[in-house]
Amino acid sequence: MALDILQLRQADWCATIGSGDLQRGLSYAKQARSRLLSLDNCTLSACCDGSAGRVYRQHIQLHAQADSWRVDGRCNCPVRFNCKHVVAALLTLEAQQQAGLPPPRSTLNSALAANPGSAIANSGPAISEQRLEGLQPQPLLILGSQVRMHFDGRKGRMHEQTLHRAALAFDYQGVRTFGKPAKDLLLRQGPSSNLRIIRDGAAENRLRQRLEQTGLQIALRQSEALPADAGEHFELGSDAAWLRFVEQQLPPLRAEGWQIEMQPEFQFNLLTIDDWYAEVEEAPSLDWFDLELGIEVEGQRISLLPILLQAIRHTPWLLNGSALTQRPDEELLLVKLPHRQQRVALPLARLKPLLANLGELFLEHASVPGEDHKHLRLARADAARLHDLAQGPALSWQGGERLRGFAQRLQQLPSHDQQAPEGLLAQLRPYQLQGLAWMQSLRELQVGGVLADDMGLGKTLQTLAHILAEKNAGRLTQPALIIMPTSLIPNWQDEAARFTPQLKVLALYGSKRRALFARMAEHDIILSTYALLPRDLPLLAQQAFSLLVLDEAQNIKNPRSKAALAAGQLQARQRLCLSGTPLENHLGELWSLFNLLMPGWLGDSKSFSRHYRTPIEKLGNEQRLVHLQGRIKPFLLRRTKEQVAPELPPKTEITHWVELTPTQRDRYETLRLAMDQKVRAEIARQGLARSQIVILEALLRLRQCCCDLRLLGDEAATFSSHDSGKLNALLEMLDELVAEGRRVLLFSQFTSMLSLIETELQARQISYLKLTGSTTDRRTPVAQFQAGLASVFLISLKAGGSGLNLTAADTVIHFDPWWNPATEAQASDRAYRIGQDKPVFVYKLIARGSLEEKIQQLQQSKARLASGLLDSSDLGQLQLGEDELRALFAPLGAE
Repeated sequence: MALDILQLRQADWCATIGSGDLQRGLSYAKQARSRLLSLDNCTLSACCDGSAGRVYRQHIQLHAQADSWRVDGRCNCPVRFNCKHVVAALLTLEAQQQAGLPPPRSTLNSALAANPGSAIANSGPAISEQRLEGLQPQPLLILGSQVRMHFDGRKGRMHEQTLHRAALAFDYQGVRTFGKPAKDLLLRQGPSSNLRIIRDGAAENRLRQRLEQTGLQIALRQSEALPADAGEHFELGSDAAWLRFVEQQLPPLRAEGWQIEMQPEFQFNLLTIDDWYAEVEEAPSLDWFDLELGIEVEGQRISLLPILLQAIRHTPWLLNGSALTQRPDEELLLVKLPHRQQRVALPLARLKPLLANLGELFLEHASVPGEDHKHLRLARADAARLHDLAQGPALSWQGGERLRGFAQRLQQLPSHDQQAPEGLLAQLRPYQLQGLAWMQSLRELQVGGVLADDMGLGKTLQTLAHILAEKNAGRLTQPALIIMPTSLIPNWQDEAARFTPQLKVLALYGSKRRALFARMAEHDIILSTYALLPRDLPLLAQQAFSLLVLDEAQNIKNPRSKAALAAGQLQARQRLCLSGTPLENHLGELWSLFNLLMPGWLGDSKSFSRHYRTPIEKLGNEQRLVHLQGRIKPFLLRRTKEQVAPELPPKTEITHWVELTPTQRDRYETLRLAMDQKVRAEIARQGLARSQIVILEALLRLRQCCCDLRLLGDEAATFSSHDSGKLNALLEMLDELVAEGRRVLLFSQFTSMLSLIETELQARQISYLKLTGSTTDRRTPVAQFQAGLASVFLISLKAGGSGLNLTAADTVIHFDPWWNPATEAQASDRAYRIGQDKPVFVYKLIARGSLEEKIQQLQQSKARLASGLLDSSDLGQLQLGEDELRALFAPLGAE
């Protein structure tokens, strides 16, 4: 049977329709939801009542094939093509034909609709007209976008621009119109009759005003975002305004019965995110794991990594912690989904934790064009990031339960219920038990750490307890190697003999040590020094160690030093650093420690400088500081005396200002002018970076001048103790302090200065002891001072800055300041430590208006850097540039 549009049969066209749409269309047809508007040849126009009061318009073309119709049905519903509304229209047409009803008539052409009077006047016989009044216009809002490229003359390059438009039209029983209601709608009903629909201008105006209440304004410029005949064009001022409109204004309009049509290219036709997920896949070797973060949309899982990489390339501020923090959590980031036209909105509240914890990894991926991996590969130590992610908005976690448990344990400081190992001859304080539990946890989790307790809180005892616990558990199958400054060898021997006598200790130092290397495996603890480590590396490298401990680990703060390079080649199952000052001058020193503990965890030196040192030290970026704190927190345990030893008596620090003598002032100014000229000439010749040796030499000479002119060497015989304002002030202090029965530790960096002070003490018959780098027997003078055999203990800062317990002292005097406040604090803590039962007074002698006063100011910036990282304090800048040099070489008394 030949196909006939006037005898439409379902069997002839249903093959091109999906079964679901066909069934739903049958239901709509039975409910008489479809209304036919016109049939012109094989083109059918119709409208259909949808859900929630929406009315959709269909334009259907039937193409005759051999024995069936091919249906090309367009609809303005979300499905758009061959939908249930199209099916309902075809079934309604078939039903009307079977009922013997005439087909719907075609509308007049556009010329007739635009000028009906003229068309009717020329049509010959008179045509009757039916008027239809009182119809309410159905508002229709069409939304579209257009991406275009244009040349930006100011920047001299092509620029991508996206324009968005909304078009307002009115629907009168399936007939669409827009603009001012100057003309009625004229429809041809038959050969001799027309239908005139009278537009309701007042109602249309109310709808137009309602739309303007949403913030939309009449567009003043043309745009191809929508066709000109789509309706009256409206616009908004920004993408953010469009997003707010779609999210906040469209739902009420839909509820009021507005029809909303979104073109496929409309960029705010957003998909709904059903879920956020995180998937962890651990490597069989346990050395690394893969982390995939993503969203679920319409039942499909989509990785966020390629989406965010694309967003970062177009929106770099996403990796600017300061800029990201200042933006509200409710702000949305619109991103296009891969291989799809539609987009989703990502709340910044969701993105902030991701970028804060993984930002530098995203940065590394974003710097590689074409990088589209769906996951991040992280080192095992980076499991700590999983805990931070879990503290943010809820994620659906999949896999990695053991690793996430590991992450949680890393972030939680062990409780005090840890028991001291059996056989330890010491009563551990609660915080020391906590430190022992922390080291045991790190060993169990196969990672290293930095024990950064204040001086005097017992880092040595906690480490010995950890080694003994490993011995008791049968895990100390190979010895523990402890590297330290040479001066601390006796201290470790004494502490081990006192607290853990059951541990066998072998000290590898001295000229006869070679014969001892063959006996390493017989011992539990091996002691060596930073000075000997590079020389003994070939022999030490032959032995595997259960534990490698670096005491006073700041000795490897230079990663290129021989000691640091040698330590990195030693074999050990666990590595620990002990240091009350893990950061003395700059963040690079901290990187050096962690490069030994967990190589690669903080990146290489260059990437660490790019991600942390430069933003923190030069730019004062608090967000980068917080991020670095989060990275090192699980692996760095730091307690201060104020936190864990409240029973300690108070410590008072006093700056004692000293006036230089006239002779000193004259010599200082002469020297300052000469040194300033020499330094500036060197900087002009080689630049600031290559002039450090000359700068330090000049500053050394000025510091010596502040202490005593006899330190300068030239014409020393012409000066006496009376020419030193600082020495005179010191002797006056000592006379008074000794008379009061005070016990004094006196520190200086210059051993020659200690010799000058020694001469004056002998003349005044003040009992004293002395300890410098040349002292071979350190134990004896320490024991004598503790026993009360001297009132004053002269100590060089380098020799006595660590490894001494001098709680018999109640007064500390720093004769000359050093650049690093941590070094001075270490020296002061020889007296202010556990066991001290007297208030401690710390005096700093500073020559007023001199270089020494400027050093104090630099000390404050370095202290802020260390406390900012370790104690979450404010961060100051730390740079020795032109301004600092100008201040250091300023005339006496100049600000």
